[in-house]
Parts: sequence; structure tokens; C-alpha cells
Amino acid sequence: MHVNEFFTTHPVFTHSEFAEHLETGRRNVKNRDALLAYHVRQGHLLRLRRGLYISVPLGTKPEACPVDPYLIASRMTDDAVLAYHTALEFHGKAYSVFEKFQYLTSRASRCATFRSYSFSGIHPPKALGKSNIGVKTMERSGLDVRVTSLERTLVDLMDRPLLGGSWEEIWRSLEGVEFFDLKQVVEYALQLRNATTIARVGFFLEQNQKPLMVTDHYLEVLRRHKPKTPHYFERGKSGRLIKSWNLMVPESILERSWQEVA
Repeated sequence: MHVNEFFTTHPVFTHSEFAEHLETGRRNVKNRDALLAYHVRQGHLLRLRRGLYISVPLGTKPEACPVDPYLIASRMTDDAVLAYHTALEFHGKAYSVFEKFQYLTSRASRCATFRSYSFSGIHPPKALGKSNIGVKTMERSGLDVRVTSLERTLVDLMDRPLLGGSWEEIWRSLEGVEFFDLKQVVEYALQLRNATTIARVGFFLEQNQKPLMVTDHYLEVLRRHKPKTPHYFERGKSGRLIKSWNLMVPESILERSWQEVA
């Protein structure tokens, strides 16, 4: 494949992907870097950060070229996995569109900005270790993108709700999902070993038991791991005690108060 053809088929790419294309044994690092620098000077590429490039379509000025922020986020590190609200958006299930993009990574990764977009690397939950449970590889613009499944995303948002924007955003988004593999949801929730997270997942499933066809079996499995004493559904915010989950749930969530102004 010619270099220009590589740029056409790789709207976003890393230095290592370019090196693999050139075949390491045939060109040394200096030649690769010189070739990339040349195409940046010619306006064929945008260098987003060290080792990460955006291809500029023929006839387009670098400052005006279209970009795909999901592809950028997916290549911010070599182990990047789109997650949390970004995963909802990628799957087409987010209620709102954000300009903040989140990806899981075990690498040290600074926040980055490009145009109006921001990109944040987040360490996976410690309980998972190096497990890739609930990670899918999907295609976008001909390239592979790793993203958390909807099942894992549901649990991840209950575990770290601040990464979902707000409870209203989380609820509206997740209630727009027609189907979850409930076995996967429960297995992943238990793997995190966090009683509050497990209870939040159980409460959400119970609230949507009929549309999601949640059987009592899955609720009972989760309920066995609920907090032993009442926990706040939202940290520091009072609410009504839901004894079946030992959760103090804010009235705004219980009553779905956002529906009143929808």
C-alpha cells in the first residue's frame, strides 16, 4: 500500500501503525520520522500529539479538515478503550452529545484537547486487574475501535456516575437501550466487588424490570451482595431509604423529576 493510500484509509493513526505499514525492517526510525514530518509540512497530516496523526483529505486545509473524535480517543494510547458516556455515544444510546471523550487506559495519559474536544484517560477499576471483560472491538471508518459493551457501560456508569454527566443523563440514556444481556450485567457488577455499585445496578434493573424483561433471579443474585447498612445512592445527598437495596435514593430519581419538564 502506498503512503498516500495509507493516509486515505487511516483518518487517524499512530506512529506504530504507520511503522507497521512501512515494515520496520525496510525503513529505519529516522526515515519514518522524516517522512511523517514532510507530510505534516505539506499539509497532508495534522500532528495531534506525539505519535498521533490525523490525515487531511485531498483538497482540504489542515485547519478545516473534518475529524472523528471517537477515532482520536481510540488511539490516544495503545490500550485505549472507549468507555462511560463516550461508549454510550459510540453505541448511539446517549441522550445528549458531549464534547468530552473518555477512554480507559492503564498507561499514564494526560488530558488533551483538540479544537472543541477534550480527551481524558481513566484507569480501569482496580478490582478488574488486567481483565478485558466487557470490551468489544467494533469497526469505524474501516478501523478497529475498542469500546465497552452496553452491559459493561451500564455497570461502569453506576460505579462512576460523575463520568456520565448526571443521573438524569444516565437514566435517560440507559432507558433508551432496548436489550441488555442480564447475565453479563450481573457477572460484571459482581466482579467489581462494590456493594453500592451492585445495589445501584439492581435498583436500576428493578425500576425497569418490565421493559428489560428482568427476572427476579437476577435481582436476587444482586440483592445478596447489597450494602449491609444504608448507603447513599448519590454521595452526600439525602433521599428515601429503599430497604430492598439499602440505598438512600434521592426523590428526583425515584420520581424521575426530569420528566416533568420534558
